[in-house]
Amino acid sequence: METDRTPTVPTREELQAELVDVPEPPEQPEPINEPGYEEIVNVALRHVKGRRGGDLVSVILVGSGARRAVTAHSDVDLIALVKGQADGHEIVRVADRLADIRYHGHKDVEDELPYSSRLPSLLRKGRILFDHDAIGAKLIERANQRFRQGPPPASMNEQIRLKAQCLHWLGKAQDLADKPAAAQYLLTLFFEDYVNALFRMKGLWLTAPADIPRFIASRDATLGDLAGRFLTAGTLAERLNFGRDLSDLLFKDVPNPARID
Repeated sequence: METDRTPTVPTREELQAELVDVPEPPEQPEPINEPGYEEIVNVALRHVKGRRGGDLVSVILVGSGARRAVTAHSDVDLIALVKGQADGHEIVRVADRLADIRYHGHKDVEDELPYSSRLPSLLRKGRILFDHDAIGAKLIERANQRFRQGPPPASMNEQIRLKAQCLHWLGKAQDLADKPAAAQYLLTLFFEDYVNALFRMKGLWLTAPADIPRFIASRDATLGDLAGRFLTAGTLAERLNFGRDLSDLLFKDVPNPARID
């Protein structure tokens, strides 16, 4: 008995089921309304293209321009991705603004993205100004995926290191209490390291410097209040006291480094 060897023609539904969805490119923010800002961005972009046009693969606007938080004194922050390796940084003037341009090999950024504590939050809202083969668009999509996963947890060894670093600056400031200018500078270094420690230990991505006090207060009202008091303290003694309170609260469950004497 002969069997019918005529191949079965798949239905429309079966064909559609085999199709893989093509991801849409990331939605790009609207241009900035700040007068003259877009022209300055375009001039900076032309500068980057002229400097690295041969191996340029993508230029991404980040910072306040990407967040649509431009003020009269905002810089134009650009990340220029190139073929091969690059680790350059230049600042140029465009009209009455500065353009801060950082050059990186796109492969290096892709490799660093899964482990960086800064790149995912920096790139995820980036605005693409120039792109070749959608390299920048794919990188922004990966940054968004990595951001949603959250930063890697801080190990106990890292927490001990962060605590020791903060207490080092705080102690140095106390030692130089008779030299207020030097002590205030050391307290600035303390607060920078403290903010980094707080974000690492709370499992949060770093945010823009201008947003840090408000962001801290939104996540921890007590720490936010102390941070505000530290930043606005009228005297060195008050600032030192608030610094100690900040450290005691954040590092209360973190042991001191081991003793070997």
